[in-house]
Amino acid sequence: MNEDRRIEPRAVPLGGVRGITVHRTLPHRALPTVGAWCFLDHFGPTAERMTVLPHPHTGLQTVTWPLSGQIRHRDSLGNDVVLRPGELNLMTSGDGVSHSEISADDVSMHGVQLWVALPDSRRGGPADFEHLPDLPRLERDTWSATVMVGDLDGEASPARTYTPLMGAQLDLRSGTANVPVRDDFEHAVLAMDGPLTVDGQELATRELLYLAPGREQVVIATHGASTALLIGGEPYTEPLVMWWNFIGRTHDEVAVARSEWEAGSARFGHVDGHGGQVIPAPPMPGVRLTPRRRREQ
Repeated sequence: MNEDRRIEPRAVPLGGVRGITVHRTLPHRALPTVGAWCFLDHFGPTAERMTVLPHPHTGLQTVTWPLSGQIRHRDSLGNDVVLRPGELNLMTSGDGVSHSEISADDVSMHGVQLWVALPDSRRGGPADFEHLPDLPRLERDTWSATVMVGDLDGEASPARTYTPLMGAQLDLRSGTANVPVRDDFEHAVLAMDGPLTVDGQELATRELLYLAPGREQVVIATHGASTALLIGGEPYTEPLVMWWNFIGRTHDEVAVARSEWEAGSARFGHVDGHGGQVIPAPPMPGVRLTPRRRREQ
């Protein structure tokens, strides 16, 4: 994709039909990835509680970032962590992991969860988990940022990634912010709590603007204090077969993962504290899954 593109969100129930409603912009039929970022859900602000029972993942990293509300994360590696605003949870599935995410307080929830597609060199390895409470902070005249992943303007996150990648929360003050970026990266900006103008394009709340490589800065204008998410990375070239909570390279690889989850395979382990409850996998589609591809406008 060689041109910028605005993507409108679609509403999706998270964790089942009674789950919290999220607004999803990635993957999109025309844009499966931004760098290795392959999934983006924006949740809240909402008084609904997050109740996502144990479920599996393969071939990806989950990145959970709350702006308000606390989330209790439990996984098959034995981790049991309460995630608070300003802190990052980064779970690397490798060949297989399972986890749950449940609201840990009654505060209105607001935040994002993203997935990062793992490259062949790491997607078959062991699962891992990082809880990062102290992340680098940038302060500039008209904006500030918390660097979740990768590097922004000389500040680098300690989070482990496996492809060239960046992600940051931008806190914008009224006026114009000139945010330096790598010209070999593609980027995207999500308007989290108000409309923005990004490189001259109007962006409504919850919309995502894809920005093609070749720029050295992103110019963001706002009429008042606002929050945005900036993500980017080198264009991802490996084939991705994405279905439900699995990422593989072929239909058969995903079908095997589904079968093993339904069978209670040791591949995905066990998450304590839920009395054996899990989210069952939906039926496989009636057609063979194929790698997602970008579509030009």
